[in-house]
Amino acid sequence: MLGFVLRRLLISILVLLAASVLAFAMVASLGDPLASLRAKNPPPSAEYFRERRAALNLDKPVIERYWLWLKGFSHGDMGRTLDGKSVSGELGAAFWVTMRMSIAATLMAIFLALLVGVYSAVRQYSVGDYAATFTSFVFLSMPVFWLALLLKRWAIGFVNHPSVFGWHPWHSTILYTTGQQSPTLPHSLFARMGDYAGHLILPSISLALITYASWSRYQRAEMLEVLDSDYVRLARAKGVKPRRVLVRHALRNALIPFTTVVAIDVGAVVAGAVITEYVFGWHGMGFEIVTAVRNYDTDLLLAWLMITGVFVIGFNLLADILYGVLDPRSHVT
Repeated sequence: MLGFVLRRLLISILVLLAASVLAFAMVASLGDPLASLRAKNPPPSAEYFRERRAALNLDKPVIERYWLWLKGFSHGDMGRTLDGKSVSGELGAAFWVTMRMSIAATLMAIFLALLVGVYSAVRQYSVGDYAATFTSFVFLSMPVFWLALLLKRWAIGFVNHPSVFGWHPWHSTILYTTGQQSPTLPHSLFARMGDYAGHLILPSISLALITYASWSRYQRAEMLEVLDSDYVRLARAKGVKPRRVLVRHALRNALIPFTTVVAIDVGAVVAGAVITEYVFGWHGMGFEIVTAVRNYDTDLLLAWLMITGVFVIGFNLLADILYGVLDPRSHVT
């Protein structure tokens, strides 16, 4: 098992290195990073442009620029923004804001997908199965920004019209500050945790509902295939309890391909978070990538691409390791 993990880790490092070459070549070929500064009226002095070019290593060949950037990135130095700020500092708080939403949405989507997928497979062609199928296709047809806007609209209306019991809603529609609690709450740990959770509800639900819909259909199909297999029939014929057959024999094997889908789609969850952040006013990684593209901030753009790449490749590595846990035969090669 250790050799299997080490091989997958080496492959992941090589893939990430190749991704860094492609990302740097793509960003370096887009144009002049200082073009937005040149368009100012009046433009900065020539001395200022020389200093900025030297700070961004634009006065060096592309291959040397890539090596200097890669060496700095491997040591945690992601470079400087166009206005001289540290990219690491800019993305630090934004990364955890986005991860807070993405992790919550992913966990929620996994739970719902497994619950609905297994239920639909076990109760095939029942009223519940048809209802789950209809609901899944409804969410699959919805753009994530449209669902987020619907939830936000509903939440605003719910705040303006509390329930008949006089209960005040515990959710929020806008994240007022980046990674901090709302200014109306006291600076206590309990208040901050409640504020984080309140801001997390609506955007996490938006991402989770869109994601779980496809995952649940995939899990249902895998469960139906496994439930119809010979070893499951044999277990039932030997008198094994139905719950044990479902969990130990069927679900365990159906989870193996499910991990692949989840690992691949994690990148899509992060990408969907860019739009969801904009709807709910979150200043996370989505806000940073929009700023980087708009200003052509090369170091900020490269850092965003590499962090996203590390995240996606890391989850694919996790999926490979889970393969070895769920099916020990997969690493005997």
